[in-house]
Amino acid sequence: MHSYPAPALARVQEMAAAAAADPARAISFQGAPGANSHRAAMEYAPDCLPLPCFSFEDALEAVKDGRAARAIIPIENSQHGRVADIHFLLPESGLSIVGEHFLSIHHALMAKGDGPFTAAYSHPQALGQSRFFLRERGIVPMAYADTAGAAAFVAEMDDPKACAIAPRIAAELYGLKVIADNVEDAADNTTRFVVLAKEPLDPATLRGVTTMTTFVFEVKNIPAALYKALGGFATNGVNMTKLESYQKGASFAATTFYADIVGAPGDPAVDRALEELAFHCKELRMLGTYPQELARG
Repeated sequence: MHSYPAPALARVQEMAAAAAADPARAISFQGAPGANSHRAAMEYAPDCLPLPCFSFEDALEAVKDGRAARAIIPIENSQHGRVADIHFLLPESGLSIVGEHFLSIHHALMAKGDGPFTAAYSHPQALGQSRFFLRERGIVPMAYADTAGAAAFVAEMDDPKACAIAPRIAAELYGLKVIADNVEDAADNTTRFVVLAKEPLDPATLRGVTTMTTFVFEVKNIPAALYKALGGFATNGVNMTKLESYQKGASFAATTFYADIVGAPGDPAVDRALEELAFHCKELRMLGTYPQELARG
């Protein structure tokens, strides 16, 4: 908690106290008050008690130790790709995905004064989503732990040449001027969040609802293993909407794949596809089945 800039710390303490009084309503998120993850929590569950956490690990730990019933974590952005480290954190967290939420992302440039500015502080994702805007103005991007925390940091440092890229609400929270709105490079900039809890949803309770299922797997180290493993989804008509790879360990000998499919275990086509996948895998771990918020395809 004490890693937050001073302008954010009092709000963090206030929100943490409210969540501690009613952890069943608490949703943990990474970032300072006013971050996009804070906005996502309030959109996903308007009656929740958002619990700010400094890191993704802290947000997941809050659920594991009972300080929050759920966590909401950004997993991918339409403009800048996957969020760093989350593919490693999710499988190892022991938590299950119970929901998803898509948040329209709009960034504002904010500062104490009117410029000119030499440095802009923000989360690397936000900096990447605004890189053309910054480049055109000769402003150097400076990475910070989260967007709203960057705004609080700029408010605290009181440097007339420094600015932050963050949601507009952060300017109101930390006493900054909005210099420019909608500085993101793409008007349809969207981030997908997943909602995590200790217990998975029972797929049987989601019958009649369009669902997503997320899992990670490692194929056997033989030729065409991935091709064979994925064949069952094609032959059974199961739509795989996401497939990403990442290295497991430092040897670069084992690749783990992260996948989303439309459907749920219990559906005969999904069961057949997963059975065929498992046959070709060294490891298959289900991360959760949950209601689909946004139609794919």
